[in-house]
Amino acid sequence: MTPAGDVLIRAEGLALGYGREPVLRGVDLAVHPGEHWFLVGPNGAGKSTFVRALFGMVAVAAGRLWIDPVRAGRARFGFVPQRWTLNASLPATIRELVVLGLVGLRLDRTARAARVARALEEVGLGGRERHDFWSLSGGQRQRVLVARALVREPSVLVLDEPEGGLDLAAEQRLLDLLRDVRHARGVTVLHVSHDLASVRRYATHVALFAEGTVRSGPVGVVLTRANLERAYGVAPAAFAELVP
Repeated sequence: MTPAGDVLIRAEGLALGYGREPVLRGVDLAVHPGEHWFLVGPNGAGKSTFVRALFGMVAVAAGRLWIDPVRAGRARFGFVPQRWTLNASLPATIRELVVLGLVGLRLDRTARAARVARALEEVGLGGRERHDFWSLSGGQRQRVLVARALVREPSVLVLDEPEGGLDLAAEQRLLDLLRDVRHARGVTVLHVSHDLASVRRYATHVALFAEGTVRSGPVGVVLTRANLERAYGVAPAAFAELVP
């Protein structure tokens, strides 16, 4: 497949699954540089399956999933999980955790230090490399995870509900940070989320997962009352503040 235009990731008639029955089918979307995609939809609709496919962890059952091998190969993906899973009884500094993002990259000591310093400055934690990770607030820990992803200098940043468990103020700061990073680095963002209000404010594009497939496109086209009602099974009035 030869994608037309300036495309980083393209799905065409894509089907994904773990057995004979696909979780997703007929998925069509195209992701361009610098876009901020939110992946939304009910639990179990296939968002995580799609993300796993991007990382080569789920095989394509039908159709095609193309990832630009130069500008968006998997080595140029940065990943931010919902929370850190390290055993809290193990001591760790901010720097020790951010450096883990460099695993697999061949860099000398000077280059590694420069990348760590830049990433921490971008997330507002510059000069705190030696601080104890576990002494940080939930919002600060999430920023460390963003820094761990940014230290790879990714072209695509994939986030799996990074705002989960944060209070409203911390969530707002994190989303503002992601917006600023996208603008400063020109990075493309794929963001799994359940927060439709944030989608409306920050997304350029939406992939709405429901009924075994995906509706995708600019946020104003996809995030409509009709589409949301079909996806979530809730009366349109429930989305009155989210959509025009």
